[in-house]
Amino acid sequence: MSDRWKNIFNIPNTLTVLRLLLIPVFSYYIQNNNMKLAFVFFFLAGLTDVVDGYIARKFNQITWVGKLLDPFADKLMVVALMLNFFKKDIIPSVAFYIILVKEFLMVTSSLYLLSKDKVVHSKHIGKLAQFTIFTALILCFFHKYFDNIGIQIHLILLWIGVVLSVCAFFYYARSIYFLEFKKDKVN
Repeated sequence: MSDRWKNIFNIPNTLTVLRLLLIPVFSYYIQNNNMKLAFVFFFLAGLTDVVDGYIARKFNQITWVGKLLDPFADKLMVVALMLNFFKKDIIPSVAFYIILVKEFLMVTSSLYLLSKDKVVHSKHIGKLAQFTIFTALILCFFHKYFDNIGIQIHLILLWIGVVLSVCAFFYYARSIYFLEFKKDKVN
């Protein structure tokens, strides 16, 4: 067994797989109008993300599988949640499609760079965008409350997150250009 495959069966990677398995569970409850249970399972999925990262760093259990699987699980969780909320008319379709296309492009370009043993790490704007969208999606579980008071905070925050996410994508694309293509023109 190569070193690459050693120690991939650890607690952080197991928690990431659990997060992936919780996606259809919270999706089921959203589609069946049980927002309370959907929120509980979504919260548990989010908690696995925090705990797996902490354990991986604290106990030096970072693996190449975890480096790939963890961000993929995060992206899939957000896209699945947005899809469910879009299907229930809680968020606008345009916001969903923008994030879907952006995440698809991010994943494909990341795989391309990974095939060349290169990585573009997330920057503050990307983390801020993810945090903003994640917060907006949590608030979407309580959309009826915001609809009743007449201030759709969840949608305002979602659009701020979408704009930040698009800005982060262009920053990422610029980084890829300079990392991968600009150097070739100089040589």
